[in-house]
Amino acid sequence: MMRRSNEKYARPFLKWAGGKTQLLEKFVRFFPDELKKGEIGHYYEPFLGSGAVFFFIAQRYGIKKAYLSDINKEVVLTFNVVKKDVKKLIDELTLMREEYLRLDDVNREQLYYKLRGDYNQSKDNINLKKYSSDWVTRAAQMIFLNKTCFNGLYRLNKKGEFNVPFGKYKNPQIIDSENLLRVSEILQIATIKQTDFEEIKHDLTQDFFVYFDPPYRPLNKTSNFTSYSEYDFSENDQIRLASLYKELAENGNKLMLSNSDPRNENTEDSFFEHHYKGYNINKVNAVRMINCKGNKRGAISELLITNYTSDYFV
Repeated sequence: MMRRSNEKYARPFLKWAGGKTQLLEKFVRFFPDELKKGEIGHYYEPFLGSGAVFFFIAQRYGIKKAYLSDINKEVVLTFNVVKKDVKKLIDELTLMREEYLRLDDVNREQLYYKLRGDYNQSKDNINLKKYSSDWVTRAAQMIFLNKTCFNGLYRLNKKGEFNVPFGKYKNPQIIDSENLLRVSEILQIATIKQTDFEEIKHDLTQDFFVYFDPPYRPLNKTSNFTSYSEYDFSENDQIRLASLYKELAENGNKLMLSNSDPRNENTEDSFFEHHYKGYNINKVNAVRMINCKGNKRGAISELLITNYTSDYFV
């Protein structure tokens, strides 16, 4: 779906650790030429997160269908609500925002923890197999917490409960109605479901492009932050993903994968050179936005692995 030059683009409606908004313009030259020429009609993204790459591609290139998935059931639920019931979602978020803005700082914090408690207590009461009005309320809670929690993190404890503290922002943008409406429009071409990333191979059709953005392999023992769902993403999962990449590449599919560059910390770490041998391992500069220590935030290289070359490669 191409947008006219005078139209605003839909952008991610969730704040997300590792989101790719800052890298999109750098990614363009690494996209397959067939995508840029409108010859690829189907797009797959099995680690959805905030969906930044999907929104970018869907509005600039001629894809006809997208298949979006994530193991995080709350992300999948929220995206489906935006797709199917965006006006009801906007109504609920508007009420939540109005209540929040009426309060002083102390009472805002109390409201945050009350809503966080309600969100955690109701998590087992949601039927994820059958869409209902309960999904709308839960999606509104998810977005509210995402916009008012510390640093926009999504983190779960061992019980699967959201445990990020209050963010203390003076004027958080809890709702952007115009953007949500644009997002809902774009999502009409998408099938969105909760599933393990390996399930993608059962859904693939012809003329498609796959972008993998998994939880990053930790640069060191203290930087492991992969609990975006009840499931940690382990070293074995990284190897499992590399095996899937190889399997799909052998079938002639166009694949692009992001991950951390371990050589930022350890020049001897050859994990990706070993597991992605024979593919194009490119480096792009990013900014580390989330770290418990302010002096550890800053420029860092990340890997972008493709199984094809592009005329735009430098």
